[in-house]
Amino acid sequence: MLSSYRVPPYAMSHLAKDKAKLIARVRRLKGQMEAIETAIGTAPCAEILNLVASVRGAVNGLMAELIEDHIREHVLHAENGSKRTEGANELIDVVKAYLK
Repeated sequence: MLSSYRVPPYAMSHLAKDKAKLIARVRRLKGQMEAIETAIGTAPCAEILNLVASVRGAVNGLMAELIEDHIREHVLHAENGSKRTEGANELIDVVKAYLK
């Protein structure tokens, strides 16, 4: 899905300050996915659909947070116009891939 996405030459070090919070969100997602795996074949369809909707909401929330951080750090606070354009282009690539 992200095959055309260029990996930036920098680490997203600004995420380090929120790393614990982000990791906690990812771990909750893992737990939700495991609940779906367990429910398939044993739970009613409506329950499974609710679980899937919960995962989708959690992924969307995580994506929104990461996009917001990217905009703040690599677009708004870029040291020059070239870096700002590069940050904006990377964001556009990610959003396009995500919306496919």
